[in-house]
Amino acid sequence: MAETEPGPDDDAAVRLDDAAGRLTALSLPAQLIVAVGVAVAAVAATIHLATAFLNVSPPNTITKRHGAAIDDYVYPEFERVWKLFAPNPLQQNIAVQARAEISTPDGATATTGWRDLSAQDGAAIRHNPLPSHTQQNELRRAWEFYVGSHDAQERPQGVRGDLSQQYIRRIVMLRFGREQDGGTVRRIQVRSATTPVAPPPWSDEKIDTKTVYRVLPWWTVTTDDLPEGKRR
Repeated sequence: MAETEPGPDDDAAVRLDDAAGRLTALSLPAQLIVAVGVAVAAVAATIHLATAFLNVSPPNTITKRHGAAIDDYVYPEFERVWKLFAPNPLQQNIAVQARAEISTPDGATATTGWRDLSAQDGAAIRHNPLPSHTQQNELRRAWEFYVGSHDAQERPQGVRGDLSQQYIRRIVMLRFGREQDGGTVRRIQVRSATTPVAPPPWSDEKIDTKTVYRVLPWWTVTTDDLPEGKRR
């Protein structure tokens, strides 16, 4: 009778038997620890997948009742941004820049150059396998928050508008610090630089890639805008 070569199913069965053998070789307390660990991981994975699904699902009884708890879990770490996908992919590069008005030690006033805060975040993310959430999303989300709560004349719309201004000021002052270019920061100004993405070489589409600026008014820096430990 001819011998048959072991197949993939046989190899899988052997590996499964080996794993089962190693598990049964453990002491009872060790087996209990492994079982509890597997159960906790399975429950955590189930909760995560269910919460992520409910976050993007149409409104239903669960989301209406527990929507706030679902959002608290999902945002900001597990947020999904759909702007890369059809039908309306993001076709602009938006950079947030800031400059400061400072008081020099001799009593004069000077204005710093524009600092590209988005470029700083991009440089920190580039070639970094584990960039921080702050570098990836803080400035971008803050600017979206501001734009969504202000009209074309930069007038805040309700309490969220005032809150978005304060949020932007705090982020800028966290990057600048109280002292800048040998002087004390008194006021800051923020602007966005929006540059359309050029079409690919094979496309016949014509787009003006000129950068358009949205310049906000000067904001006076207050103690509340300064990071903890730098207020004086």
